[in-house]
Amino acid sequence: MKTIAPAQAGISAKMLELAGQRLAEAVAAGQLTAASLVVARHGSLVFAQGYGCLSPDPASPAVQPDSVFLLASITKPVTAGALMRLVDRGQISLDDPVNQYLPEFQGGERPQVKVRHLLSHTSGLPDMLPENTALRRAHAPLGGFVEGALRTPLLYSPGKGFAYQSMGTLLAGEIVERVSGKRLRDFEQEELFAPLGMEKSALGLGRFQIPQTVWCGNTLQESEDERRWGANSPYWRDMGHPWGGMHSTGLDLAVLLQTVLNGGEYEGRRLFSPAAARAMTTDQNPGLQAPWGLGWALRDSRVWNYFGELCSPSTFGHIGATGTAAWADPAQQMVCVVLTNQMVAGGSLLRRVANAVSAAVVE
Repeated sequence: MKTIAPAQAGISAKMLELAGQRLAEAVAAGQLTAASLVVARHGSLVFAQGYGCLSPDPASPAVQPDSVFLLASITKPVTAGALMRLVDRGQISLDDPVNQYLPEFQGGERPQVKVRHLLSHTSGLPDMLPENTALRRAHAPLGGFVEGALRTPLLYSPGKGFAYQSMGTLLAGEIVERVSGKRLRDFEQEELFAPLGMEKSALGLGRFQIPQTVWCGNTLQESEDERRWGANSPYWRDMGHPWGGMHSTGLDLAVLLQTVLNGGEYEGRRLFSPAAARAMTTDQNPGLQAPWGLGWALRDSRVWNYFGELCSPSTFGHIGATGTAAWADPAQQMVCVVLTNQMVAGGSLLRRVANAVSAAVVE
């Protein structure tokens, strides 16, 4: 992505500096120890800055615009993108029952769960398994979570309700693996990251070591459980869980968002069909008052809005519990990625930064 001056993109450089200042203030106040902000407009990069250090140790390296963060749930729309690659090829239909691809998914109303329900949080599956903590404490492999998701009771009739669900995304990732015959992390590397030049992105740790990435949280002091299976543990960082295990940078995510914003194409490379890009970013839940795309959240989702109040209704993106947000506003042709290592004030910081970025558009 080429870099141009903010004024060339109709953006106030002063307002972008103010957006970055909000992150710098949070670092100075001890609310965060690491953050980065990347903004693009009309397909060109106009702002990229890091704040703080890679870890709470002030002697650690400074955060750069290309520093690697654990994205948490921004992983979900990337998993959805992997599945949509197979939809584009005619290998998967969104209206097929899930058990056509996962035959073990039987009993009760499971035969009514369609693939699309997994991507729009309407399958009836829970966010986390009841045995989630026990599985993590035992260092269960990802397959143990898949087994649990295949048999856990549905919370409501498929397509009749909405509840944010990590387990739906897990099964979407399992479908990708079974249809493609590849591990999801390998499929995403070959089909998403490599074609877009996202060289510092991976599901799991990829080629990175944990000290080369941003530490999650504001302290190096951790409990025994946190050390063994928490957000900074080798176990959790490299599991490659489809709902929250991706590592990436603000610059790489800006390229992915720009690709979707462009209708599935980036600098002459087509990743998704225009139809797939459109489906991923338009409401799949009519009548439920819970707007959501296929993987991507929409601005007016009733779950949360971390994209601020000044972006347009067509804005799509996602956030992560580690304090991350990535969104694109089609009306303003704007892309914004805010990566931090701690959720602040229930997401207020992410919204305030987003508002300042949206307000920076002057023409």
